[in-house]
Amino acid sequence: MNRTILSLLTLIFLYSCTGKVEKPTKPNIVYILADDLGFGEVGYQGQEKIHTPNIDALASSGMVFTNHYTGAPVCAPARCILLTGKHGGHAYIRGNDEWRERGEVWDYAKAAADPRLEGQRPLPTGTITLASILQKEGYKTGIVGKWGLGAPTTESIPTKMGFDYFYGYNCQRQAHNLYPPHMWENENKIALNNPIVVPSTKLDSLADPNDPVSYSKYQQQDYAPTLMHEKVLSFLEENKDEPFFLYYASPLPHVPLQAPIENVDKYESEFGDEAPYDGSQGYFPNRYPHATYAAMITLLDQQIGEVRDKLKELGLEENTIIVVTSDNGPTYTGGVDFDYFESSKPFTNGYGRTKGFVYEGGIRIPMLVSWPGKVEAGSKTDHISAFYDVMPTICDLLGIQPPADTDGKSFLPTLLGKKQEAHEYLFWEYPEYGGQQAVRMGKWKAIRQNIIKDGNLEIELYDLSIDPIEQNNVADSNPEIIQKMEEIMKKEHRTAELDRFKMAALGD
Repeated sequence: MNRTILSLLTLIFLYSCTGKVEKPTKPNIVYILADDLGFGEVGYQGQEKIHTPNIDALASSGMVFTNHYTGAPVCAPARCILLTGKHGGHAYIRGNDEWRERGEVWDYAKAAADPRLEGQRPLPTGTITLASILQKEGYKTGIVGKWGLGAPTTESIPTKMGFDYFYGYNCQRQAHNLYPPHMWENENKIALNNPIVVPSTKLDSLADPNDPVSYSKYQQQDYAPTLMHEKVLSFLEENKDEPFFLYYASPLPHVPLQAPIENVDKYESEFGDEAPYDGSQGYFPNRYPHATYAAMITLLDQQIGEVRDKLKELGLEENTIIVVTSDNGPTYTGGVDFDYFESSKPFTNGYGRTKGFVYEGGIRIPMLVSWPGKVEAGSKTDHISAFYDVMPTICDLLGIQPPADTDGKSFLPTLLGKKQEAHEYLFWEYPEYGGQQAVRMGKWKAIRQNIIKDGNLEIELYDLSIDPIEQNNVADSNPEIIQKMEEIMKKEHRTAELDRFKMAALGD
């Protein structure tokens, strides 16, 4: 029976049973991107101090990816790679570019008052994004949270990059205060009931650092993560009758250490008294840094639980794919005690090994996918994947071709329990923190550091099967693997379009 006849008979059957032609149901997609959430900071990965019952429940109801990677070890390039499907050797945005030629972009108060100083370097006009692809496929598309890919006065804002709705921070720098003076809703600047407190503001000189009252100016009226979450629930309610894609780019748990007092109190009781954080590493001081950081992650967890509850209430849970992951590894500054929480466990903690760096603690991230009835509950996969696989995966889900220049590979077969084609390798290029490249090829991990800083082209090599914490460089004993890694790094590097991201040692 040919396909045309089969399709006609199917339509006749549907009409005879219902009196109308039923359209195929496209799955909804909720992609939740935490900010700086470490591999070891959730319960299902072994976290013991921070409570994440809702994330853990989702992990139990779906599939956990143990070898999933971000596209870059910091915010903006990771988000660019996620939305465009291109790795760091091909992406337009390869680092955090604050577009300094505009003026005093790091003056928080001036940028808060002048949209021309707000936001990051824009994507080129007409960039194809995951959102624009889904929009063309009939999806209602929304982003709530942090954008970071183009200033308010440019063509690279969410509503011009494939999103029907946006609420949140346009600018990463403005997100350095979780009680900001404003948010953006679509193309409108929305004033909040928060006076400006510049993120570098320290305690008053005569303040008692052990008195919680001394920190009151850092706790204001309108808490951005709460306002954003309200918009998330509204988006789900308003779009329940059509397929939707929601990109929930939460600012939690990125510093500064700020959380509602009632959330912090619970952990203060649990952890006991602790030394204050004085703000010396940047960001706001905080009376109870351990309790506050844990409270931020647990609040994120609570909000994720409320998203799931809303989907159940609307009868949408079984037709909704929920992804929970992070944009990069945990931070090393701002009062976050990565050793106390073992934030990168089982990988190495601390500066040089977490956020900002292409070692495992900086780029391997927690990731789970829940899709009741389709993804096996309680399953786990060691399939090696990365952010730039998300676009081809969703295109595969919809039966359409991804852009020809994507670097990714669909992991939909893994989700559905089918045979999966593996990557030959994954590639990272990151022109900050000295300039870095990395390759993951099976059990092997190759890293170049200080490409810009020192002109270094030497390659470190680690066997992750026996050395997941990347302590034993075995480059000297594996010349053939090193040669292959050099070939991959040369092949996958393309000179950046922006001068800021060029690396002279690579021939740029």
